Amino acid sequence: MRTKAIFDKCDAYQRTIIAKKEGYYPYFKTIISEQDTEVYLQSGKKVLMLGSNSYMGLTNHPEVKEAARQAITKYGSGCAGSPFLNGTLDIHEELAAELAAFVGKEAALLYSTGFGVNQGVISTLTGRHDTIFMDALNHASIIEGSRLSFATVKRYEHNDMADLEKALASVPREKGKFIVADGVFSMDGDIAKLPAMVELSEKYDAVVMVDDAHALGVLGPKGDGTAAHFGLIDKVDLIMGTFSKSLASIGGFIAGDAQTIEFLKHHSRALIFSASMPPASAASALAALRVMKREPWRIEKLWHNTTLLREGLQKLGFNTGLSETPVIPFFVGDDMNAFFMRKRLEDEGIFVNPVISPAVPKDQALIRLSLMSNHTEEQIAFALEKIALCGREIGIIP
Repeated sequence: MRTKAIFDKCDAYQRTIIAKKEGYYPYFKTIISEQDTEVYLQSGKKVLMLGSNSYMGLTNHPEVKEAARQAITKYGSGCAGSPFLNGTLDIHEELAAELAAFVGKEAALLYSTGFGVNQGVISTLTGRHDTIFMDALNHASIIEGSRLSFATVKRYEHNDMADLEKALASVPREKGKFIVADGVFSMDGDIAKLPAMVELSEKYDAVVMVDDAHALGVLGPKGDGTAAHFGLIDKVDLIMGTFSKSLASIGGFIAGDAQTIEFLKHHSRALIFSASMPPASAASALAALRVMKREPWRIEKLWHNTTLLREGLQKLGFNTGLSETPVIPFFVGDDMNAFFMRKRLEDEGIFVNPVISPAVPKDQALIRLSLMSNHTEEQIAFALEKIALCGREIGIIP
């Protein structure tokens, strides 16, 4: 038995050990194939993928894969350094410029991960004398960035603009104010009330930052995000996005005015002290961005699929909550229902993600579904058939 106190919590942790022994542990599932509408699990079983964030369905696109291969041939496998020193390649600068133009901002800055963007930007731009106003359902990376900033944090009720205004009004006008929210909320699938948020930011002299991790490729006339969706590009100060969803890679960016980006380049510790994103990752994100711009049918198909699946679930009697995007949850009750539902769906050939407490309130566990533009109507019909079967078995629907 270990005697070092720091390990006490590790030795006492039994939740996942019990779940594994009883056969319902749902996480770290090993996939042995490409991330597409269908994947193969380590067991060899083929399942319909309804748990991926590859909204544009580009992770297996020939142009994207070829771009990655060519980048490795030209640049090698990595940059061996930070962007601040030796890790900036011309392909990084090309990607940043195209992203800035795509979302309608003067400049953009790349980070190695999307998590690093929120961590690095928020902690750099805000400090002890500032206040951060964040939606109660914001992503964990926003929370971590806020903690590192040492700023005062005021959380407002989810998408409750009256509560946000109350919080803003409680801070003296001369103090720095920073409003940050997901554009599309990653679990509930609803959209931030950006028009009201912008109106409040102008009333109280606050900066607005939108996390478009799940909105890029999903919202906006060109898939250019939440601000474009509402026609508010000029009113939103900072737009954050990731490459691990629609852009079929890994990494992230922040876009804004050139002076702010210049400041972040020279002060953001998460940027300066992290290695650059690998050349292949930058090349695949750039190729995916160009495919997405060239093929607008992908966004149209994604929304067609979204309507089919959500309306189908609702007709069956499932509660899909506030969802209005390709992120579609349905509520199953307690945590064990979520585990059993996930396991039965895998048995029936469908991969889904369970979300349990404390990520959601007690007895509000859900199954999170997410769609790709290249899912077929036949696949969606199959999914609805199997979800209905398992839902009736567990007693979620009549």
